[in-house]
Amino acid sequence: MIQFLALAVVALCLAVALIDGIPIARDWLGRIHIGRYGSRRDWKGAITSTGMRWLGRTPTIKVTDNTRLIVIDMLKGNYSRSAIQHWQEAALLLGLAEYRSCGGGDETLDRRAKRFYKEKFRSDGHWRETPQHVDAGILAYGVMKLAGNEVDRFKPALDEVWQLIRTHVGSDGTVKYRLSMPHYRYVDTIGFICPFLIAYGTRYGIQECVELAVRQLRQYENNGMLEGHYIPSHAYHVEQSMPAGLYGWGRGLGWFAIGLIDAWSELPDNSSYRDELTGMVNRYAAAVLAFQRKNGSWSWSVNREEARADSSATATLGWFLHQAASIPELQDRCSKGAERAAGYLMGVTRRGGEVDFSQGDTKDIGVYSSLFGILPFTQGFAIRLACAMKL
Repeated sequence: MIQFLALAVVALCLAVALIDGIPIARDWLGRIHIGRYGSRRDWKGAITSTGMRWLGRTPTIKVTDNTRLIVIDMLKGNYSRSAIQHWQEAALLLGLAEYRSCGGGDETLDRRAKRFYKEKFRSDGHWRETPQHVDAGILAYGVMKLAGNEVDRFKPALDEVWQLIRTHVGSDGTVKYRLSMPHYRYVDTIGFICPFLIAYGTRYGIQECVELAVRQLRQYENNGMLEGHYIPSHAYHVEQSMPAGLYGWGRGLGWFAIGLIDAWSELPDNSSYRDELTGMVNRYAAAVLAFQRKNGSWSWSVNREEARADSSATATLGWFLHQAASIPELQDRCSKGAERAAGYLMGVTRRGGEVDFSQGDTKDIGVYSSLFGILPFTQGFAIRLACAMKL
């Protein structure tokens, strides 16, 4: 009996060591010969192949920063959250939609997309698992972009996301990040909902959606931006109009960037809001370029040279600059900034095609991850940028 217990303890210790050790070993091995691509075309092919492989089998992103005894977090349910996975999957959809729009669609992508739709939606177009958080907005937007003209088959699910967002509208007329946090507005929410609201509202003739997206952006500009520098705080308190968290959080800049630029891109040319959002794009482009490093990256805290570079910030801000370059007065500066961002991302891509060194999941307002690794969200926006630039 004692021998059996001893063997059981040894087996348990080995299992725990393997659960802790395999990710560390995988990262170490994956970073050997990182960034050694012969051309940007080769790089684009590698990151796109990886993104396509991950569609439907998206790597799980952990909530915890623990690297030891992570089995305890798994048992407690603190290892991952479905809402985090929504924006990982969404970015892959957006990246592959850009790949298809640039003439890269093929049978493999069609097959993987069909499998993804089957896993996410019932035959009647509703979600198999109804989303509970507004993070689902960016996932719905990704579905709209990849499905294209076939998107109406998923309209019941899109309707559900719109109704979910409506339940999160607060007394100030803007959308809460969580129902349990009614007094704060997060910069993340800009990226989660604004592109979806304008794309959905425009397609189905719901002006309320468009107005809500513009209001969300306008209120964040009024209450959540650093005066004189035009970079967002992590959040702000609605009643006090008081910023909360870090000004210059890298991925926070990315959330505002993609929420703004994709919302702007989805607006019809004759929209009454076009000039207002164009002005915001101009102001934000100047701010973003001011904080780009010489190597093309943005750090996780963009106003600190000493802070570590963050690939998720770099991929999203690179996408923003590339899209903003379609505005004539921004073309030269933004095109060069996007080129530098793509060059940096190429240099931190593993030989297997995974873009590395993205900051891990944020724990709370002002509580940021110290881990940097693979993030499917970054992968999707790197694909989106590379394909749009026609590398």
